[in-house]
Amino acid sequence: MTVTFHVLGPLEVRSDGRPVRISGRKPRLLLATLLLHAGHPVSADQLVEVLWPHRPPRSAQSNLRTYVSSLRSELGSGHVRFDGSCYAIDVPGGALDLLVFEELVDRGEFERALALWRGAPLADLPGSPVWDRRLEPLHQVRLHAAEALISRRIERGDHDGAISELRGLLAEHPYREDLWGRLVLTLHRDGRKAEALRAFAAIRARLVDELGVEPGVELRGAYELILADDALPAVPRQLPPDLPDFTGRAAAMAALSGPFDVAVISGPPGAGKTALAVHAAYALRGAFPAGQLYLELDDREPDDLLAEALRALGVDAAPPTLRERSALFRSLLAERAMLVLLDDARDAAQVRPLLPGGGSAVIVTSRRRITELPGAVRVQLGALTPQEALSLLGGIAGPDRVARERADALAIVAACGRLPLAVRNAGARLAGRPGWSLAVLRQRLEDDWLGELKDVRATLDRGYVRLPGEAARTLGALGLFGASALPGWVVDAALGRHGADDVMDLLVDGNLLDVVGTDRVGQPRYRVPDLIGRHAMERGRPHLEAEAVTRVLAAWTATSEHAMARLPTTVFSLTAARAPRWRLPERTLERLTSDPAGWFEAEHEALAGAVGVAAELGLAESAWGLAAAMVPYLDLHCHLDTWRGTHTAALAAARAAGDRYGEAAMLRGLAQVSLYQDRYEEAADGFIRSRQIFHDFGDRRAEATSICGLGAVSQFTGRQAQALGHLRQALAIFLATGDRHGEAFARQSIGRVLLRSGDLERASESLGQAMRLALELGDAHREGCVCLQMGHLHQAMSFHQHALEIFESLGDRHCGAYALQSLARMQVARGELAPASTRLERSLEIFQELGDRSGEASTTELLGELHRSAGRTGLALDYLRHASALRRSLPV
Repeated sequence: MTVTFHVLGPLEVRSDGRPVRISGRKPRLLLATLLLHAGHPVSADQLVEVLWPHRPPRSAQSNLRTYVSSLRSELGSGHVRFDGSCYAIDVPGGALDLLVFEELVDRGEFERALALWRGAPLADLPGSPVWDRRLEPLHQVRLHAAEALISRRIERGDHDGAISELRGLLAEHPYREDLWGRLVLTLHRDGRKAEALRAFAAIRARLVDELGVEPGVELRGAYELILADDALPAVPRQLPPDLPDFTGRAAAMAALSGPFDVAVISGPPGAGKTALAVHAAYALRGAFPAGQLYLELDDREPDDLLAEALRALGVDAAPPTLRERSALFRSLLAERAMLVLLDDARDAAQVRPLLPGGGSAVIVTSRRRITELPGAVRVQLGALTPQEALSLLGGIAGPDRVARERADALAIVAACGRLPLAVRNAGARLAGRPGWSLAVLRQRLEDDWLGELKDVRATLDRGYVRLPGEAARTLGALGLFGASALPGWVVDAALGRHGADDVMDLLVDGNLLDVVGTDRVGQPRYRVPDLIGRHAMERGRPHLEAEAVTRVLAAWTATSEHAMARLPTTVFSLTAARAPRWRLPERTLERLTSDPAGWFEAEHEALAGAVGVAAELGLAESAWGLAAAMVPYLDLHCHLDTWRGTHTAALAAARAAGDRYGEAAMLRGLAQVSLYQDRYEEAADGFIRSRQIFHDFGDRRAEATSICGLGAVSQFTGRQAQALGHLRQALAIFLATGDRHGEAFARQSIGRVLLRSGDLERASESLGQAMRLALELGDAHREGCVCLQMGHLHQAMSFHQHALEIFESLGDRHCGAYALQSLARMQVARGELAPASTRLERSLEIFQELGDRSGEASTTELLGELHRSAGRTGLALDYLRHASALRRSLPV
């Protein structure tokens, strides 16, 4: 037995197509309420409110249960259920017309959906406020479905069907002027001009007589259109020529290929927004045989633009007001769907009056990210891919020419920022000069790219002159940092004020600043597109931008030092006392650096770029101060390439500025990197020279850090007595200057040398003192280093394991590799070969990555011993030979 329920009209229940009689008004009210909420619980109190809307009897709950029991007997026990204090009715799919109607509407099957309506829902029952919350939205869905069906009929040319539907809706909504307007225009399009005029006269009379108002702008516009007889003008075909060599943008074209009402293409100057819009419009024009309109918006006002559009549509005398022009424009396009291309929009306010009604489609291009148009498809353009840019260049200059000189071609498209307009300019230059090699244009672009790409310059100039002063100055300053992804607060620093989000938003919305993601400490990061940054630097006022850059560097210096002080080890930290500093608000500073290692991880590439900018500008103290502030992090996380690169640039800047202290700081840092990479002669030279300069300045603590470095060089090159001498000298200075962190480092290093020399008693004493200091200072890194040596001293795996856990928690892969090696050494001795092999392979990978040949040699030798213990003689010999070769390459 199949039971179906019908509420879109009088309440009906059918079983296998035959009516089922539900006796009594209250059981019918009860069933109707449950069906309106089918599948969902309805409280007993709500049901009582429906059945007895004024004064329920004392027996209401008992009577309700009686009515429910009656329904169950008439419908079958499987439908109505009781759950606590609520009742519900379960209906299978397709068994309730209301739910079927909503499903059909969701699928766009409006005609089938509307055919289910037999009148007003539950028309045979008195109704209830409880029902209104369900029925009122339902009526709106029905109205929207009817309007959509009318639009479809009009698009198919079924004017009679549309007119019939419209008259039906107007019988229910007699004062809806938009429906009357559609009826008037549809009658007119169907050649029934007199009937259309009578319809307008009828609604005007009703509005005046009954409501005392004249028809609104849109309805009057429809009437004026009829009076003008609206003989359709020649179909407008206004699209600019398509580009025959249009290249790339596959994803964007896919987004613009489907049905849409409005699509907004935005992107920086030169990104090819208009080219894409025109190319997409040509692909779509078959769907809009009524015509295509093209309007260049720029800074023009909407009323002027509408007058132009109306003239294209055959209206010579446009109405006087913007509102009337917009209404007439919508009326004209209401019955003939057209494609409208609005090029170079200023903002959403300029676009809104130019948007037609349903059926037509609009493509908007804008330099701004226009996000205020609801439902619009948004396409964001950036640079072409390298291959797309090469294809475009080849399409203009010749593919064979580009293929022959591929390296120069890649350099040319890179210099063009891979922006289509710039690549087109470059290609045109080459096409006009077939005797040039690509290397000629490459050099000219490197020397004077704006002079070579005049169209690009003009485009960038138009956008730049519109910028407020603060925004222009910010662009020029941030452009100096090149491709680095920058945190948002650099705009505050550039402008010298906190809370510069207004400038940031203006630049982002104008596609002059790209959002490139969020870093691990939750900051959004931004990048100035290459050509825009370079153009802003050339157009700006150098002295103002220099001040802005100096403040950005000062903010990075202050923030880096704040984060550095929170790192687990800062034993060799040095600071540039005279470097300028610009502090972020305390709250911001605390939030950003609460995880100092995470902050450095997010910023270290940008910081490295900032060191380069400072060095290039001759800001020596900022350059070396920033480089020095990064050292504890770079040391902890083994970013040795960044360490060497920043220090080399800052060293050159310090020497050029005659900054001897900065020179010493950078020499000491570079010597440490050389030490880690087994370049002992280079390391010793750096430590000796930095020690002398620190000594000349009277900075004993800094001098002691260089002496410690000399001790390490002596130790690693096998001169243990000399190493002890250096380290004891450094210890004496640390004690004299009260530097307890330095003291802990020196005592641990002394213990390590004594351990290697076989003096176990004094090694134990020195390491014990270092451990005590590390625990008192809360220096987890030093604790890990001491544990590593204690493990060797006492042959205890627990010390090695604890050291490994500390290094891994701190992210120190280099020291962690030594801990892995030490654990594996003990496991090999115990015959635990499988876990030892895993640890040795991990440590070997780290040593190779960091360029630590000494660590690599000792781990390789251990792997050889492991394989020999396992009986794999051939493999063992391979490892042992490789270890010998590595050791021979070391200076020892």
